[in-house]
Amino acid sequence: MSTSSTAAITRRGILGVFAATVVAAAPTYSNAFGFLRGAGDIRRIRMYSGRTGESIDTIYWIEGEYIDEALREINHFMRDWRNGEAIRMDSRTIDILAASHNLLEVNEPYMLLSGYRTAATNAMLRSRSGGVARNSLHMRGQAADVRLSSRSVSQMARAASACAAGGVGKYSRSNFVHMDCGPVRTWGG
Repeated sequence: MSTSSTAAITRRGILGVFAATVVAAAPTYSNAFGFLRGAGDIRRIRMYSGRTGESIDTIYWIEGEYIDEALREINHFMRDWRNGEAIRMDSRTIDILAASHNLLEVNEPYMLLSGYRTAATNAMLRSRSGGVARNSLHMRGQAADVRLSSRSVSQMARAASACAAGGVGKYSRSNFVHMDCGPVRTWGG
C-alpha cells in the first residue's frame, strides 16, 4: 500500500492479519479479542521513542506463548520516561498495537508518545490539558499514545477501531492516536 492510499479495513482483513491460534481472553473480554483468533506463529512490535532515543523491534509471542523476556523489554521501553518507573504493560494493549500496525501495512515503527504513566505524571499532564483522564488507563499499563508519519490519525484510528478490542482516541491536532484495552469506545476528532 502506498502512503497516500487508505486501507480498506474489514473483519476478514483483520482475521488475515493474525491467522492460527485462538487466544483465551479474560472473562470480561469474551468478545473483545476476536481479531486475535488465529494469531499466526508470531507477534511483533516495533516502536521508537523520541523522548529517550530508544527503539524496540521484538517478537513477543510465538506459537501461542508470550515471551517473558520480550515482555520485560517492552515494559522497560514503555516506562514513564520522566522518572524511569516501569510496570507490567497489559499484553492486550501490546496485541492491539501490533494488530493495528499490521492492518496499516507499514514498515515504519510507531513513535511512542506515552505508555505507562505514574499517578504524578498523569496529574501533571492533567493540569496542563483537558484531554488527560483522571483515572487514565496509562496509569495501569493498559494504554499507549502512538504516531506514524506515513499514516494519518484517521487511518490509524480506523485500524485500531477495527480490532474492536478497546478504546481508541483520535487526537488530530496533536497528531496521535490513543489505544487501550479498556472498554470498547471511541472519541476525538
